[in-house]
Amino acid sequence: MIERVFAQNHKTLEFKFFQNRDDFIVEEQGIKFSSKGNFIVAKIKKTDLGTWDLISKLSKQLNIYENEIGYAGLKDKNATTTQYISIPKKYGKELQKFKSKNIEILDTRLHNSKLNIGDLVGNHFKIRLHEVEESSLYQIEKVIKEISKFGLPNYFGYQRFGNDTKENLEKAKQLIYGDLVIRDNKISKMLISQYQSYFFNSWLSKRVQLSKEEFILMDGDVFKDNKNHRLFTPKSITKNINESFLKKDIVPTGLLPGRKVFRAQAKARELEEKYDDLYIQEKGYRRDALVYPSNIETKYLKEDKQFIISFTLPKSSYATVFIENIANKNFKN
Repeated sequence: MIERVFAQNHKTLEFKFFQNRDDFIVEEQGIKFSSKGNFIVAKIKKTDLGTWDLISKLSKQLNIYENEIGYAGLKDKNATTTQYISIPKKYGKELQKFKSKNIEILDTRLHNSKLNIGDLVGNHFKIRLHEVEESSLYQIEKVIKEISKFGLPNYFGYQRFGNDTKENLEKAKQLIYGDLVIRDNKISKMLISQYQSYFFNSWLSKRVQLSKEEFILMDGDVFKDNKNHRLFTPKSITKNINESFLKKDIVPTGLLPGRKVFRAQAKARELEEKYDDLYIQEKGYRRDALVYPSNIETKYLKEDKQFIISFTLPKSSYATVFIENIANKNFKN
């Protein structure tokens, strides 16, 4: 598995990080709901349950099909998580009667459509780190400030790849090249998604290695305008482009290979094509190379040697990558 490398190449910090209900807390930041319509959106808090576990329990108790339940994002199992799900309005009475261990419905409201993947603004995290020495606090705070200024490499976290990374990537390659048939569409899509993500992470790792403290832009890079979310490729990296990048008005993007996707040009493409696979028939995407954590708050509990950090990340970004950047090491590969 490719190593996730970071611009802040400081001494590795050996604190302990655990994903569990007490040390890893996530709250989904929802979109603006219409407050009217044919769908109920429920804000649900759960512990030690992944999104698929939640959907399964709702499906059984409400006696509805799983595909009738909408959700905006997948949440980790080993955590306390709050997320939004949607169901058709006609199941409102059944939802009122719903009870299950480790699941609490905090709020409900109406919305004009079923929730789909991506129907969220971001996620707010509260993470507790253990065995944090007081002598390392300066370095931790310094790295956090640098990440806020220069950006966090937007790697896919280790959760994306599961426990059998090598085996899954090999299966995905066989699937793409026609050497393997998987009839379960959900599994085949998951494998190809992991394969695409592996290319993105490999590309991003190389770009970070080629940069120093600040991410180096290349002629031919594909940028996203953060105001209108449109992609564009400037003819060259001008002073105005650099200024817009530093002001966080635009962000360079990386390739998740597939069909119908913008590809880089010129010098940027020379590097990108090493991390591309034109045989992939699934739709391709561009993903922000960098994200910027916001609403950062920290607290140190001296007696317990615990460091509590809370922050917000845009959707599809991984809190575990932020913690890895602070520690300057990969927790899993």
